[in-house]
Amino acid sequence: MRSTMMDEPLLISRLLGHAATVHGSADVQTWTGSGARRMTYAEVGVQAARLAHALRELGVTGDQRVGTFMWNNNEHLIAYFAVPSMGAVLHTLNIRLFPDQLAYIATHAEDKVVLVDGTLVPLLAKVLPELPTVEHVVLVGAGDADALARAGGGRVAVHTWAELLADRPDTFDWPRVDERDAAALCYTSGTTGNPKGVAYSHRSIWLHSLQVAMPEGFGLRATDRELAVVPMFHAMSWGIPYAAFMSGASLVLPDRFLSGAAIADIIAATRPTKAGAVPTIWLDLLNHLATHDVDLSSLREVIVGGSACPPALMHAFHDRYGIDVIHAWGMTEMSPLGSVSRTPAGAAGEQAWAYRYTQGRVPASVAARIVGPLGDVMPNDGEAVGELEVRGPWVTARYLGDDGPDPAKFRDGWLRTGDVGTLSADGYLTLTDRAKDVIKSGGEWISSVELENALMAHPAVLEACVVGVPDPRWDERPLATVVLCEGAAATAEELRGFLAGKVAKWQLPERWAFIEAVPKTSVGKFDKKRVRADYAAGTLPMTTLG
Repeated sequence: MRSTMMDEPLLISRLLGHAATVHGSADVQTWTGSGARRMTYAEVGVQAARLAHALRELGVTGDQRVGTFMWNNNEHLIAYFAVPSMGAVLHTLNIRLFPDQLAYIATHAEDKVVLVDGTLVPLLAKVLPELPTVEHVVLVGAGDADALARAGGGRVAVHTWAELLADRPDTFDWPRVDERDAAALCYTSGTTGNPKGVAYSHRSIWLHSLQVAMPEGFGLRATDRELAVVPMFHAMSWGIPYAAFMSGASLVLPDRFLSGAAIADIIAATRPTKAGAVPTIWLDLLNHLATHDVDLSSLREVIVGGSACPPALMHAFHDRYGIDVIHAWGMTEMSPLGSVSRTPAGAAGEQAWAYRYTQGRVPASVAARIVGPLGDVMPNDGEAVGELEVRGPWVTARYLGDDGPDPAKFRDGWLRTGDVGTLSADGYLTLTDRAKDVIKSGGEWISSVELENALMAHPAVLEACVVGVPDPRWDERPLATVVLCEGAAATAEELRGFLAGKVAKWQLPERWAFIEAVPKTSVGKFDKKRVRADYAAGTLPMTTLG
């Protein structure tokens, strides 16, 4: 027996139309450095229609790729909805990639048009000669259009956003595309090898947005104002823009102002109720708050993802400012939401905090399992350790351009995440490390994340990055690289003593390096590959304990 239900496609254009009418008075505010410029969702709908007409004139008539090389701002949000709604594919270019990686992904994706923020013109101009498929560049805001024209060498037409959208119709007849068609395209950060493309469908974005908005997700409501610090070029800003338009929550976008001081000003001025960013952003904010009195009273909770959140950071925001820091986990390949750490009913006190430290509970739409080194599926008992594998309607089944799933990344229809950890019987995920970052010492595993979290609980430590380095006797041993808080002092002996009561004695690092800043990847994670390379090159200021 078949159902009697209508088969209406789940399309981005429907999210846009819903927000522009039902939630037309909700707004998006972009920070300028001294205030915010505001646009209602109704106005976003009008501007999206105008952009779609302009892109049609530039030859975007089907599923051509439209790249964005932009910060989190109003215009980027307009493109988020206009491009997929018109049947094209939005490709968010990561502005922090190396030029050769940027050229690779724009060419691999066959970008036809690129929208570029005026402040980023020098970066795009440097790589534009290496982008053979790009025919048009649209300059958003003030910037050097001549530099783009010179870089394009007469091959690329340069337009300005204001002129391109002027006198366009305020409405657009959005096509009824297949919900399984690609809507947006993101590339993995490419820490090893070339970045890999992941094409999200209209359907996957819709279903993912539902989960983001749900109470066990980010819990977005029409009364919320979400500060989306996580870049819109990184895994679709964790799906926050689409979920906001679905739920009616307003948005605050920081543009290029990402320091702790700037985030403090944004919160005080725009009064968000929720926020999302990687841990380094919140560490920087916490460091700023130590010497500045800032009104954070509007902010109830922040979502932290991208890398493990130190428990000390969670407690600092909760105890000092009444703000809940909520752990989440995901991957570009997962759109990216995989789990959110909401405490279960009945949990309180230390038990509740124990749940908060985990990466969270996987939702109904995500199936997860732990697989041992021999390929055996391990029990969900919170103790058996293995690689996490997932599948679901917003999890990619292959990479763009691949003939089939890569067996190194996919197994029997499951995505191999490369994360190592445990699953509890009630669905809570605890990740102990990335498979490539687990320290293999004397036949035993040491979790670099556990050591980092323990170190960052020390009051003098701002950041700590731990990697495995070669050891002639034990194969690998941990190297701890430490950034001290401004004005603070601590020795390797002191920090090793601090760790002694928190981890097994054999796991204590002998190798230490005090550095000015931990190198970061293009998405704000600790760049452990670079730390290992610096150690191998002998450029770290080493201290070795007996």
